[in-house]
Amino acid sequence: MDRMPRTRRSILGSGGALAFTAAVGFKGRSADAADAMPFSAGTEAPSIRVPPNACDCHIHILSTRFPASPHWKGQPVLDSDVAAYRRLQARLGTSRVVVVTPSTYGTDNRATLDGVAQFGPSARAVVVVDLDIADAELRAMAAQGAVGIRVNFGTPQSWGPTTAERLEAMARKVAPLGWHVQIYATGDKIVELEPVLRRLPTPLVIDHLARLPPDQGGSHPAYAVVRRLLDGGRTWMKLSGAYLNTASGPPAYADATAVAASFAAAAPERMVWGSDWPHRGEKHMPDDARLFDLLAEWVPDDRARARVLVDNPAKLYGFPE
Repeated sequence: MDRMPRTRRSILGSGGALAFTAAVGFKGRSADAADAMPFSAGTEAPSIRVPPNACDCHIHILSTRFPASPHWKGQPVLDSDVAAYRRLQARLGTSRVVVVTPSTYGTDNRATLDGVAQFGPSARAVVVVDLDIADAELRAMAAQGAVGIRVNFGTPQSWGPTTAERLEAMARKVAPLGWHVQIYATGDKIVELEPVLRRLPTPLVIDHLARLPPDQGGSHPAYAVVRRLLDGGRTWMKLSGAYLNTASGPPAYADATAVAASFAAAAPERMVWGSDWPHRGEKHMPDDARLFDLLAEWVPDDRARARVLVDNPAKLYGFPE
């Protein structure tokens, strides 16, 4: 997660074996050790069924082996690394993952790509790059599992403020690779960007329920913009970040739930789910299993939920069907 104000915010088999080993290890721990699960509250598994090949489509890997970008003034780098996430993965029962480079690292994607290498073919990367990146470097990252770029309008970046012109230029740069562009922006910014978002030459992925102000939700102008984008057939939504989009709070996150359920009903074939682990900037760690269980209300139908967790990520991120 990148913090914004709340009012705005083969080897495949070995990957399965690693997840199974992690699951056995977690279940065999003492209660005290389970309580200490990194960057997550709670110890129970989700209440709803987790289908095989379910994907967590939004996490960040940080490691003290990789220092923060010089521009970064936020939370220091902690070891929310692959070993820590595998414990959560075992608890949730998911097996695929998408690692997104956080603002902490600027355009340094080493921690992300190192994490994907450790996860193996069950992982993909969404990276952050600058305008001067060489095509050869983009192709090299594609070979390491990168399938898209993230353009962040919400938190300070190493190059300064992000502009609509920059977004469009970056989309043109990665379009030949077949990548998508993921944006993190407030609802107000999405309204401002609508003309650019509609003409991007790549698929568009919107982070964290579009960060609509919780006191407005579906009545905010960005809601109608997102619905038009979804209706256009090339926009995807990340069903994630309930705690970033709420005034009512846990466990129901009623305000975020109303928005998420509406988006999911509008375009179930282009919804994906993400935990947003390790929940950077949160004073009180959310319970990831309960966040997962929100899908029972956001996507009530079992088959549609399997689509969100398995089929849609396979299509968007290039996992085996």
